[in-house]
Amino acid sequence: MNNTKGNRRDPEAKPEKSLHSGKKVDTINILFCGTGGQGVLTASEVCGWAAIFDGYHVKKSEVHGMAQRGGSVESHLRFGRRVYSPLIPFGEVDYLVSFHKDEHSRLRNFLKAKGTDLIHYLEKAETLLHDKRQINTFILGALSRFLPLKEESWIKALEAVFSHKNLEENKKIFLQGRGG
Repeated sequence: MNNTKGNRRDPEAKPEKSLHSGKKVDTINILFCGTGGQGVLTASEVCGWAAIFDGYHVKKSEVHGMAQRGGSVESHLRFGRRVYSPLIPFGEVDYLVSFHKDEHSRLRNFLKAKGTDLIHYLEKAETLLHDKRQINTFILGALSRFLPLKEESWIKALEAVFSHKNLEENKKIFLQGRGG
């Protein structure tokens, strides 16, 4: 199945089967971005744990300047058979996960030519969800559809990161995002 629009992958299309073949991939680069308080670091943490639980080597780097005051926050997450650097080179992002439109505009050039831009899911989450604090979990669920990680690893990662009082609601929102 061809799921490209122009040079970029269509976020509406189903992921290619090769991503879910069960074979370990070389390296997947994910750039999470937003502003302080949007859960950028939490989403990156959950994704990193899911990759670890699936047996991948993971590296992560965070930039959070004036995060407490709504400033830019970004997290580079890389996983694969073996990863040597936590920073994603310019133009090598496979998946751009934005929780804020301005940050998306600032960082979209990091996306590789055949990378997947998940900005569509931000718009969808803003429309569907009443509690804006759940947008990151919804988009994380959408991202999970494209990655070669088992659903059980994602659930285990959610359990590792979220407190018991928020866990069931976050699982529900994650699965809603994962469903498309």
